[in-house]
Amino acid sequence: MASVRTTGAFVAAVSISMVLFSYFLCNYRSKRKAPSPISKNKKPGNGLIHAVGNTPLIRINSLSEATCCEILGKCEFLNPGGSVKDRVAVKIIEEALESGQLVCGGVVTEGSAGSTAISLATVAPAYGCKCHVVIPDDVAIEKSQILEALGATVERVRPVSITHRDHYVNIARRRALEANELASKLRKTEKIDGKFLEQIDGCISDVEKKDSIFSSYCSGGFFADQFENLANFRAHYQGTGPEIWEQSGGSLDLFVAAAGTGGTVAGISSFLQEKNPNIKCFLIDPPGSGLFNKVTRGVMYTREEAEGKRLKNPFDTITEGIGINRLTQNFKMAKLDGAYRGTDKEAVEMSRYLLKNDGLFLGSSSAMNCVGAVRVAQSLGPGHTIVTILCDSGTRHLSKFYDAQYLSEHGLTPTATGLEFLGI
Repeated sequence: MASVRTTGAFVAAVSISMVLFSYFLCNYRSKRKAPSPISKNKKPGNGLIHAVGNTPLIRINSLSEATCCEILGKCEFLNPGGSVKDRVAVKIIEEALESGQLVCGGVVTEGSAGSTAISLATVAPAYGCKCHVVIPDDVAIEKSQILEALGATVERVRPVSITHRDHYVNIARRRALEANELASKLRKTEKIDGKFLEQIDGCISDVEKKDSIFSSYCSGGFFADQFENLANFRAHYQGTGPEIWEQSGGSLDLFVAAAGTGGTVAGISSFLQEKNPNIKCFLIDPPGSGLFNKVTRGVMYTREEAEGKRLKNPFDTITEGIGINRLTQNFKMAKLDGAYRGTDKEAVEMSRYLLKNDGLFLGSSSAMNCVGAVRVAQSLGPGHTIVTILCDSGTRHLSKFYDAQYLSEHGLTPTATGLEFLGI
């Protein structure tokens, strides 16, 4: 009888437990609001442009643990065009449309090493515009392929100094002027010298070439001029900087990033130091760039060289989109406390380390930024919160930065098992 009583008591206890569980579960469900795919207070975004910005700020766990600092990365590769340059493209086009320099149906031209061009080609159709890009022929081929897939017209040209007439930026500037000349002629007549205009891609005739690079209808051109157009700076001063401040709760000590046009580092550093002058901002500079010397010594080159006078391509680095040997209007706006040098080997090793330890598949400039974050952490010691920019992913760097044969040919094959390449 004892065993029966024990069993009965056990069954009774289980039954009571199930009743109580069911009561609390039903009560919780009745109080919980039904899930809704769209919050009442948050409406769907208006098109592609709404998806630009507000990217996550994440902790890079492996680097944080290795340095005893909080190293945070702004995931700009999650923008719809795949890079931080989406912000710049939107700002440049919107300001140009507002000022009347660009009209719907017009062509945006740009000289770009890839990311800005891809961003312009991505967002331009959302504004009813087209895109024509002049790109150095030594950048990863997949960038040209992406641009063409996006509907942009692409000119690949040899890399030369900015002082050269045929530097990719100078050619892009001319293309905008040609598009405007064409639009002016088209408004007057549909014929030139009795011959119908030839139709090709986005506007018409290059006055210097027999072959047209534009189509028979064009509403004019606008040169985006990412290096000197301060819309670049404003995109980060008004957008990226405030986002970092809000997402970090204002609790950051340091910001570090590389510079190409200078807009990112200038806009973010200016905003953060206005919010808190104690926040230190640093540059990480790749091989072949003169910005490290400019920040640390006040001169762009050595005494033997005058700024902007080199007649050949000055860069000798695997990284793309960062490093420059002239001062841009955007970079002049930067508020920097110092600079560090990074090497190609460090960037390559860092990219593999982050992929292995954090699952982050990053491009060359993002990897260099993370090298900068570790350099800052090493210099200033544990306990600091450091923010950097994860500009784009590795998908645009497969033919060079992630190509084993290319790396082997340039003595850049990754061999590190940890962070020993940075002395950790």
